[in-house]
Amino acid sequence: MAFTAKDVAELRKQTGCGMMDCKNALVEADGDFDKAIKVLREKGVAASAKKASRIAAEGLVAILTIDGVTAMAEVNSETDFVAKNESFRAFVDGILRTIIANRPADVEALMACKFDGTDDTVEAAFQEKTFTIGEKLSMRRFLIVDGIVSTYVHGIGATGVIVKFDTDAAIAAKPEFAEFAKNIALQVAAMSCQYVDKDSVPASVIAEEKEIILKQMEQDPKMANKPAKVLEGIVMGKLGKFYEANCLVEQAYVKEDNMKVGKYVADTAKALGGDIKVVAFHRYDKGEGLQKREENFAEEIAKMVQG
Repeated sequence: MAFTAKDVAELRKQTGCGMMDCKNALVEADGDFDKAIKVLREKGVAASAKKASRIAAEGLVAILTIDGVTAMAEVNSETDFVAKNESFRAFVDGILRTIIANRPADVEALMACKFDGTDDTVEAAFQEKTFTIGEKLSMRRFLIVDGIVSTYVHGIGATGVIVKFDTDAAIAAKPEFAEFAKNIALQVAAMSCQYVDKDSVPASVIAEEKEIILKQMEQDPKMANKPAKVLEGIVMGKLGKFYEANCLVEQAYVKEDNMKVGKYVADTAKALGGDIKVVAFHRYDKGEGLQKREENFAEEIAKMVQG
């Protein structure tokens, strides 16, 4: 079966592969367009296998909300250049739509889902995208949040934040609430915190923190003759500092540091005539905890020049 230059161009448009790869695939497939796509995908499998040992710690964190369901995902690549690639960003958006539509239990279940708008699995879509982009890509993690939320993505997918609120629909619809909710999401992005409030801190964490404080005090000669009641007051004071550092509503509000986040929430609720509670927050930092490549930029360019 013969094929034309237009066929090669169309195959390139649909797959994102190089012109020679597309031409060779059509030759191998005797001009059969669908078979040529399959050939390229099969090569994609081989390409992704070769790249399996590479380190993928770049990429991006992305967030999407559809009909009250919000998904956040981290997809990793080898270099930060890929995060700026429109094809890659569209691919990640497709993953988010797939997550929202299928609500998979984990990454393994997600990889078996049909990729948004196609009959291919997410795993196959990753293999094909790995081949077309030329870098190892990996699906690291995702989560789904239902209900009233505020979201924020910093930079080109460097950090993603979802904050969930408990309030009524009428308040959530107000522009003042939207501005407030965005500020809370910015707070989570700007300040490191682990818990929403004091009640969210596990008893085991508080017990461990108290133990550390007591041991520090035992080693301080100034504390030797202090009455038990005074020592207890010092412990509670230090725990207060712990809460201020680790609990969102106890933190100083970044836009007005003489006010705690909790007071900002309460003041906003009062101004809007209802109740607002921060229920939970989620934060992904791109590449957090992953091994990073130790090559420097000059060495990378040298390798490219040497081919």
